[in-house]
Amino acid sequence: MRIIVGITGGIAAYKSPAVIRAFTELGHDVQALPTQNALRFIGATTLEAISHNAIDPNLFTDVESVKHIALAKNVDLIVVVPATASFIARYAAGLADDLLMNVLLATKARVVIAPAMHTEMWEHPATKQNIQTLRSRGVVIVEPGVGRLTGDDTGVGRLAETAEIVIQALSEETSNDLDGHSFLVIAGGTREPIDSVRYIGNRSSGKQGLALARAIKKRGGSVSLLAINLAQDLSGFTDVHTAQTAVDVETIANQIASGFDVVLMPAAIGDFRVEEINPGKLHRASDSELNLHLVANPDILANLSASFGPADRPLLVGFAAHAAKHEKSSLRDAALAKLESKNVDVIVANDISDGSVFDSDENSVLIVSKHGDLATSGTKVDVANAILDFIEPMLKSH
Repeated sequence: MRIIVGITGGIAAYKSPAVIRAFTELGHDVQALPTQNALRFIGATTLEAISHNAIDPNLFTDVESVKHIALAKNVDLIVVVPATASFIARYAAGLADDLLMNVLLATKARVVIAPAMHTEMWEHPATKQNIQTLRSRGVVIVEPGVGRLTGDDTGVGRLAETAEIVIQALSEETSNDLDGHSFLVIAGGTREPIDSVRYIGNRSSGKQGLALARAIKKRGGSVSLLAINLAQDLSGFTDVHTAQTAVDVETIANQIASGFDVVLMPAAIGDFRVEEINPGKLHRASDSELNLHLVANPDILANLSASFGPADRPLLVGFAAHAAKHEKSSLRDAALAKLESKNVDVIVANDISDGSVFDSDENSVLIVSKHGDLATSGTKVDVANAILDFIEPMLKSH
């Protein structure tokens, strides 16, 4: 694939060689196209060495070859990294004042931009409007993460990680069908403490929940993440709440869930917790026995459903792990029973009989609602998009 990596004049320009190298190592032909301001932060020699192509960002050289049109026609993908607030504003306004902007306005190739700027600039109404304008034109936005910025400040605006930029750039998914809708994704597995060291937990990795959250972002939706003991990098998400126990999850969910159009709960919530947590560390008894008294955790999803009235109720999507090989009921019967008992709109059920889905990149699920069901399998990204495809028509009538 022929790829142009545009580089604009921000401090994060120093990270662009990593993106260029990642594309070249995947076998793509990469042309770096920095702006004049970008060359204040990174040298042309470095970009030529990494991309293996000559650098000439001047609009007024090789005029006879109509350089900007030649570049615009002979490219399959354009990735701008970093994309500054100034660049985003100029691109949204359709200004063509340098070679990169001329190429972008002349091309029919897929365009992906990875913004990087200070939090105040990213959250400014002008930037938000410009981002929305670009999205409406089919430009893919790799949203910035949260982290250390230039100077002493920390917040949203940090350039997304190289792997995230490359994955989204090479993805063919460009739909903005979830634009204007807000989602709360509750993902991960709870840990119920026994003492200050030990806990009762489960094998959930949270991969399916994170795949859902990333798919929502990619399809233009606004996503907040309630992360339960997740070990993965969450820098790509700007609104993250953290929890450890079932009670933590219920408290946070009750506080924030009413502000969303959809609540998805691919979380593994422990059914029981220890009634009395030892504040220290339990030591082995002389008789080598330890008796724990467990009490039931709250049914978070059912209670959440019951807390809403008809006017403020979000679309509720529950997830159910079912050991079908060892149970009397089928996966479909179990999903339908959950749909009714929890009073939710959709249940996504999977068979965990052999334990193969845990920490795997693959999944196989049955999606059930009162109006029908769908069986699907594939990578957890594939499954995430199938779930979103299933509920997307429901958003229009909800």
